[in-house]
Amino acid sequence: MNTVHSSPTCCQRRNRRVPAAIVALVSGLALLGSTACSSTSNSDESLSPDSSTITQDRPDMRGERYCEVLLVSVETGEPVATVFNSYPLNDCPETLWSQLDAQTIAAANNASLALLNGPRFWLMNDAQKANATPLPQTEFGGIAMYRQASVNIGSLANRSVPYIPYAVDRSALFTYNTGERVYLLTAPDGATYVMQTWSAQKDPGLTEAALTDLGTRLSLPAGWMYSSRILSEPLVVDTRSAPATVLQDNFENSYSKTTGG
Repeated sequence: MNTVHSSPTCCQRRNRRVPAAIVALVSGLALLGSTACSSTSNSDESLSPDSSTITQDRPDMRGERYCEVLLVSVETGEPVATVFNSYPLNDCPETLWSQLDAQTIAAANNASLALLNGPRFWLMNDAQKANATPLPQTEFGGIAMYRQASVNIGSLANRSVPYIPYAVDRSALFTYNTGERVYLLTAPDGATYVMQTWSAQKDPGLTEAALTDLGTRLSLPAGWMYSSRILSEPLVVDTRSAPATVLQDNFENSYSKTTGG
């Protein structure tokens, strides 16, 4: 996909799905920014700098609910998504989230397309971004959000198949605490991926408790395995000096590579 059409049919439905490859890139990563992101202007003049950073005064983010709005525009022939994230400003109240209309949001922000991603829930206990900077803040339908990143998505637009890994430069440190249960995918080459955020988009009734047995519902490719375990020591995913490798399953849950492969 080299262009994004701006006709009304692109965003008539409020629940238009974010293509899986785009979600894999930005979900759980937009919160932490991306050093590879290009700067994108935004027509919303209500955006104002905020001195807060995403990890201040958040001792444990596991289980926190959030949602995202992606505004897609075309720059130099390539679609660019500017990502807004509700964490940690609020828990993306369902009464407000369910009323958001993608077409209205796109028109109000002079965007070619608006995409609604959520609700989603964090599974790491702590996330630290290298070189965190103050973030502009705005709101959509009463839901306050930080503008987290602008991501060029043109090169990923045709990669919408679950279980396909992608490299992302996010410069961040994720920590899963001792005693927590983690949910893992193991690839045929031995690479292990830990779930970083789970989604209620495809299955609104999905809960964290149900993740333990999620493997029975996944459409796993040949040779892939799903498992869960309780940590006897902290699990750290450190991508401060090397790109992260991320993927999604067929329920749009997102994972980060930890070892192997």
